[in-house]
Amino acid sequence: MTMAFVAVLVAGVLPLVCAGIAKAGCKDYDNRDPRAWLAKQTGFRARANAAQANSFEAFPFFAAAVVLATFTQADARSVNLLAFIFVASRMAYIACYLADKASARSVFWAVGYGATIWLYVLAIWS
Repeated sequence: MTMAFVAVLVAGVLPLVCAGIAKAGCKDYDNRDPRAWLAKQTGFRARANAAQANSFEAFPFFAAAVVLATFTQADARSVNLLAFIFVASRMAYIACYLADKASARSVFWAVGYGATIWLYVLAIWS
């Protein structure tokens, strides 16, 4: 299960990557009130911030699925594969969000969500 745990770690870091993208290279960034500053952003910065929020929202559901699948001793290869699929789809989701590719973004969101649901199914069947 080590790879699945690494995937949880990577998924937990992805929101911070999005935040960094939203804030990087901007000279007027205000760290005293970052949320208000981010709320005023447009373009890729606003999309990076939205990707950050969505990544935070997706993380608990995914992490719990990995923990439950591990706890119930689901097939380790399947758990690792689904965890990898989740992380890869989230990375693609973020890339599509930044590039303003809404339809592709939705597809990658669905793939990641489906992988998470399948982890729960494995936990239930184990």
